[in-house]
Amino acid sequence: MPCKPESARRARLLVTAALSTWGIEELVDAAKLVVDELLTNAIDHTRCRTARIAIRRIADDRVRISVADTSRDVPDMSNPRQDSEDGRGLVLVDALSDQWGYDRHRTWKVVWAELRTGASR
Repeated sequence: MPCKPESARRARLLVTAALSTWGIEELVDAAKLVVDELLTNAIDHTRCRTARIAIRRIADDRVRISVADTSRDVPDMSNPRQDSEDGRGLVLVDALSDQWGYDRHRTWKVVWAELRTGASR
């Protein structure tokens, strides 16, 4: 997808469609927030022209949402000031996901988050 703010809507639709197809709609709200934050970070903090969004069902009770971009800069979960309007994206991803992280490659990286269904938490 293009690294443009309007791509976030398409990413949320992709996640919703995948989770609905797999019959795990209970994760839709959290997954939409997670993909939105991961993509927004790629748009705001890298000079990428495109980002790759992927959602995989890695177990019956677990999905992995990932965003790949052409930057090797790693995500930083900072502690924003109380009056700051931004800087809370990864804090939100951390709260909503079972685990998250990143994989660095030679010229790009993937930031991912895993969510589990409520029955398995």
